[in-house]
Amino acid sequence: MLKELRIDGAHREDQGSGPPKWVLGAAAGLVVLVLAGGAAWWFVAGNKAIAVQTATVRANGQGPAADAVLQATGYVTARRMATVSAQMTGTLTEVLIDEGFKVKKGQVLARLDDSGLRAGLAAAEAQIRTAEANLGQLRAQLAQAQADERRQAELAASGMTTRQSREQASTAVKTVSAQMEAAQRQIEAAQAQARQARVNFDYATVRAPFDGVVTARAAQVGEIISPLSAGGGFTRTGVGTIVDMDSLEVNVDVNEAYIAQVKADMPCEAVLDAYPDWKIPAHVVAVIPSADRGKATVKVRVALEKKDDRVVPDMGVRVSFLATKPKSEAKPVPGVLVPPDAVVQRDGASAVFVVHDGRAEQRAVQLGADIGKFKLATGGVKAGETVIVSPPAELKQGSNIVSKD
Repeated sequence: MLKELRIDGAHREDQGSGPPKWVLGAAAGLVVLVLAGGAAWWFVAGNKAIAVQTATVRANGQGPAADAVLQATGYVTARRMATVSAQMTGTLTEVLIDEGFKVKKGQVLARLDDSGLRAGLAAAEAQIRTAEANLGQLRAQLAQAQADERRQAELAASGMTTRQSREQASTAVKTVSAQMEAAQRQIEAAQAQARQARVNFDYATVRAPFDGVVTARAAQVGEIISPLSAGGGFTRTGVGTIVDMDSLEVNVDVNEAYIAQVKADMPCEAVLDAYPDWKIPAHVVAVIPSADRGKATVKVRVALEKKDDRVVPDMGVRVSFLATKPKSEAKPVPGVLVPPDAVVQRDGASAVFVVHDGRAEQRAVQLGADIGKFKLATGGVKAGETVIVSPPAELKQGSNIVSKD
């Protein structure tokens, strides 16, 4: 019976021929890790932010009749701008201006403590009155001396007085006349001192030098102001800044390689960055005969032909130099200005990538005629939106982006 239960060697399983079970477990774990790492790499690589350059789309303010031969950027500047100060050192007792106030020439802007100056003016005027009183006394003496001289002359004619008495009477007239001349000079000196005191007294009142708008208030009541900086910088040198808004113009920097195209009285159109839909007629005032060696540019002065309260100093502006003066009835072509490098071909159509919530959004655009160095987009993108300039080939719908600026 025991022999029947015995298993032959040919039918036995080989117990030591396969790898250990822990090796199989380790290999399976390694495969799982490789697969997980690959999935993570694919997720990170697929969502990695792409660095791009961006630009803001602006509304078109260019009319169809304008023929721009050159464009340049610059800033609005004021030809007449002054930081108003007193001509003497003193303590402010009253400040009558604030930012945004419109002032007229000669209008009082501030007052300084004038108690000492007022006393000096009163003393000078008192000196005038004293000198005038002395002159009046001398006039009376002169009248008496002249009467005495006439009597002595009559007596001398009848031989009833001496020659000496007549000479003394004549000398008295000359003496009083000389004293009156000196008194008159004293009055003039006193009047000059009074005028000086009055000028100094007027220095305590700060007035507007021209019509304009207050753009800055620099001092407060109780502060000491002086035309010269003193006290280690703690003394104010001005009360405020006034700008003549009628003197506003545009200064632009033109590349010296194109400055030969710019001439005096050349028609221009200016578009403010703050109001991209507003086209302002202008013309070239002068080309400044000096170049900036660092930027290789030449400054050009451009006058605005229309004044408006919306134009303020230091605003950014884009100037188009025109070959011919545009017609007044020309209206801007509807659409927005897009940098040409922002337009790409996708699926056989023109498209741009718009930045939206940190991702790229592909949009098809309809293009019109080129305006200057920009492309006119009549549809697909709106003014104020941000587009990607020179989008890389790997950029697609929904890609994460980060601006290089």
